[in-house]
Amino acid sequence: MMQTTPRTSSEISPEGGFVRQPNAFTARITADGSSGYLAEPGRYLLYASLADPWAHRALIVHRLLGLERTIGVSLTDALSDERGWRFPTTTGGRDPATGARYLSELYRVSDPAYQGRPTVPFLWDLRGQRIVTNDFPHITTMFETEFRAFHRPGAPDLYPVAQRTEIDALNTLIYHTVGNGVYKAGLAAGQAAYEEAFDALFTTLSALEERLGRRRFLLGDQISEADVRLYPTLARFDAVYHTLYKCNLRRLIDYPSLWGYARDLYRLPGFGDTTDFDQIKRHYYQTQDWINPTRIVPKGPYVNWLSPPDRERLSART
Repeated sequence: MMQTTPRTSSEISPEGGFVRQPNAFTARITADGSSGYLAEPGRYLLYASLADPWAHRALIVHRLLGLERTIGVSLTDALSDERGWRFPTTTGGRDPATGARYLSELYRVSDPAYQGRPTVPFLWDLRGQRIVTNDFPHITTMFETEFRAFHRPGAPDLYPVAQRTEIDALNTLIYHTVGNGVYKAGLAAGQAAYEEAFDALFTTLSALEERLGRRRFLLGDQISEADVRLYPTLARFDAVYHTLYKCNLRRLIDYPSLWGYARDLYRLPGFGDTTDFDQIKRHYYQTQDWINPTRIVPKGPYVNWLSPPDRERLSART
């Protein structure tokens, strides 16, 4: 049986709370190259996993903006072990671009002293043969701003200047209480820390339910970066977080507006076609042995993500 390693003690606070490790690579790619990394076609690779929610956000934006010909993608396997994310058997167990078997090899090439968990997503510089950034909140906004010259015709403006303050505020709330909130609940090592994260999560979900009862998307009738931040957690909620991470006050399908909103996004190119429930469930249930030692993957839940969401009627509302 493949043995995996739980989050390190450095990610658990003295009070038993989960504290996500900081991102170690935080360089920026810029449209003018002033950062030392010029936004240009064919230079960068996005390393991601269909199972990982943070990588899922980057894949959605990459697809929505039509950056396939500008930035290549290298996908890992859904499973990982004590050496971290591995590359799939479909590519011979190696990364086609670098020949690496594990992402940890690319982290060590970039920084031989690196001691943290190798994470996805990150951007790799093919010219310099190193990681530019694994700072996942900024990868998507770089795609939206610094790579604007390479967006497909008609690509949505996910980060409009006039709404950035509101988007940033929503992103902060979603990250702390929902996206990372499910991890703070599921990986807590103390009752009080778990309950604090649990309460914050469901308080925010209730507020989002009320908000989405009045508008089709979080900012109105157009999708934005904030919707991209929220969707991957919703897609994983009933299948993983509700049960495995003990986020069990309510299911996603118990929130009429949130459930309709999630299905509405799922039908859009970039969302549903990057959502792989099989990989999601296998990753969580088969790589977190300290939570699920049998590694049995549940068959359910049986829900219809393709049922009509009936959200278009809200398009004119704000």
